[in-house]
Amino acid sequence: MVGRGELTDRAWAAIAPLLPPVSGGGRRWRDHRQVINAILWKLRTGAPWRDLPERYGPWKTAHERLRLWTKDGTWARILDEVIVKDDSVGDVEWVISVDSSVVRAHQHSAGARKKGAARPKSTLAVDGEGLGRSRGGLSTKIHLAVDGRGLPMRVVLTAGQAGDNPQLLPLLDGIRVRRDGPGRPRSRPDVVIADKAYSHPSTRQALRRRGITFVSPERTDQIAQRAAKGARGGRPPAFDTELYKQRNVVERCFNRLKQFRDLATRYAKRVAYYQAELTIAAIVLWLR
Repeated sequence: MVGRGELTDRAWAAIAPLLPPVSGGGRRWRDHRQVINAILWKLRTGAPWRDLPERYGPWKTAHERLRLWTKDGTWARILDEVIVKDDSVGDVEWVISVDSSVVRAHQHSAGARKKGAARPKSTLAVDGEGLGRSRGGLSTKIHLAVDGRGLPMRVVLTAGQAGDNPQLLPLLDGIRVRRDGPGRPRSRPDVVIADKAYSHPSTRQALRRRGITFVSPERTDQIAQRAAKGARGGRPPAFDTELYKQRNVVERCFNRLKQFRDLATRYAKRVAYYQAELTIAAIVLWLR
């Protein structure tokens, strides 16, 4: 019987082939499904590792598995694979919406040692531990790109005070969905939808060069600057109001991610572990 918040049989069937074998040359590992359910319990409740219920086994085993599979990129590979399977049947909608959300960092998330960090094999790893000072205090900012259904495609983490617009292109560059067969990975969306925080002439120009339709309202100061130049200011950029209404999918995705209490507040000292937890939650959303 599947417990509340645990992997369903369908989700486990999709994940199991992508995990290392339970038994190998050394000692037999504890059942992978039990360990992943332990990690999901931690994400859902936000409780300390030491409070892990006995039915999930030793808490150190679950934490160590999280650490190992963060370091070798297992979580990222699983997310990539489930996206590939969806794209191969045409379910992925390449209308990408982007936004960011600041997450308050608990005091226990500070003070990580400089040595011994588990660095994932990912181009999305960030320098430092992704902690900064914003209006709410110590915080981390989640930069998120979702497809047209609101399913997470890529996540970038920065310090809480970081701006949104500088992260748009790195976020899009991280989207590489390989083909379920021959061919180069797809990395170019049809449309990118973003709010005013991403509206900048350089951003519009960069996406235009890539052949991507960019839907974002102009900021008031940009409208004033263009008007001040008169005829030299050029025409206002095209803005599809109906298409822009679809941007709410990224807000809904943030709401679903933050139903995992361990994500709504950052407790992890290492940014690599917090990003791994976000990746695991994203996998769950794709497999629901």
